[in-house]
Amino acid sequence: MNHDMPTPSGTKDVVSSHSVFGAPCWVSLTSRDVKATEEFYGAVLGWQWRPAKLGDPFRIALVDGSPVAGIAGVATMWQMAVAWTPYFAVRSADAAVARVQERMGTVAVGPISLPPGRAALLADRDGATFGVWEGDLFTDWETWRTAQPAFITLHTRDAFDAAIFYGEVLDWASQHPGCCEVHYEGGEVVLRSRGDVVARIESGALESAPDPAIRPHWQVHFTVDDVEACARAAELHGGSVLSKGSDEAVLRDHDGAQFTVTARRTR
Repeated sequence: MNHDMPTPSGTKDVVSSHSVFGAPCWVSLTSRDVKATEEFYGAVLGWQWRPAKLGDPFRIALVDGSPVAGIAGVATMWQMAVAWTPYFAVRSADAAVARVQERMGTVAVGPISLPPGRAALLADRDGATFGVWEGDLFTDWETWRTAQPAFITLHTRDAFDAAIFYGEVLDWASQHPGCCEVHYEGGEVVLRSRGDVVARIESGALESAPDPAIRPHWQVHFTVDDVEACARAAELHGGSVLSKGSDEAVLRDHDGAQFTVTARRTR
């Protein structure tokens, strides 16, 4: 969900969802306690914060002054799970929602108007949650695109089936100029936008698994300089380490939201 207003229309910094449709355009965390969430991610990822122009309970995370992600303190208010969610740019939020419904997905919220655009929170037919955004993106979006997050990964039951679902909903590999490219590489689906890898889809998740980490879900990866330091900080501030390698660690924050830190050199 786009938590921020862009610069006025007509300036060179404004990018529209229409020009990058199908690509991830933002990541957002639903939270029960915004202050506690700020403290956790400030300690683990070194993020700074500023208010979002949508007002409370939204906040924007910054790295070197550039937007990285958003917090929406609506988990309790909207009776939503605490989780990281990727949002995809679309040309029409209403059309995307209709396509999800036609393909046996779920509409959780929206489409709702959040000037300067429209958003919806959805789930695919295997239950993985994602959002769509129609409208202008925030100022300096190109910096976000090339720096944070590294990429997003869908862990799902069947990568091929999921690629068909998202392709039909988000116009991947369509005849429209500028659409995202889909490739099958090494048993996974790889999504590219303007030549850059922006998402991956992997098979193997279990629909009815008791552990949410192995049910279908989108995993958000953030690039960091020191994976080990992030893992230690997560444990010191009420989170946990689910798995860890030399270049990557899967972490859980103080409130249960799962995310991945990836060494910057491996992007």
